[in-house]
Amino acid sequence: MKYPGGIKKQGSSSINYANRGMNFEADINVTNSYYINNDIAVIYKKPTPITINKVDYKSRVDAVITEAHFNTPSTTDYNGIYKGKYIDFEAKETKQNYFPLSNIHKHQIEHLNKIVRHGGIGFILVNFVKLNKIYLLEAEKLCSFIESNERKSIPIEYFENYGYLIKPKFNPRIDYLNIIDQIYYGGKL
Repeated sequence: MKYPGGIKKQGSSSINYANRGMNFEADINVTNSYYINNDIAVIYKKPTPITINKVDYKSRVDAVITEAHFNTPSTTDYNGIYKGKYIDFEAKETKQNYFPLSNIHKHQIEHLNKIVRHGGIGFILVNFVKLNKIYLLEAEKLCSFIESNERKSIPIEYFENYGYLIKPKFNPRIDYLNIIDQIYYGGKL
């Protein structure tokens, strides 16, 4: 660390944010644990549906899955309940200053549409790794963009105009329910 007058402090270290994007899902999981442990919401990561074909039983405690396949395409990453409303969302990352629509599958978009149509809360969380910004974009805004554009990506400006910036903090790390409160429960933006 450099102090005024050129004095240097020995043993100081700086925080390295280089691998922060790799921890996005882990940060969401820690956030969800915080919500559960503090009785705020019950939201979990959905398991990926697989069928096990072969297992190698080296011993009773060391069974290893050697062959498996996906049953059906999974819908979204997370679901649960908050203040009596069903919540369902997908978490994505991009290293670009836009969100490639190839990063989200058609069946996931259709699933989010169904959630909203039936009165639930559906959205995507997108981590723009290089920009160090995380946005929540409601499913309705995502679908509106897809329906009214022929682009193959959503520019960051769309997220800035129609999404909600989430500023990471200590706990909960990625407080997306603060944004949900603002949108659905009359909290301040």
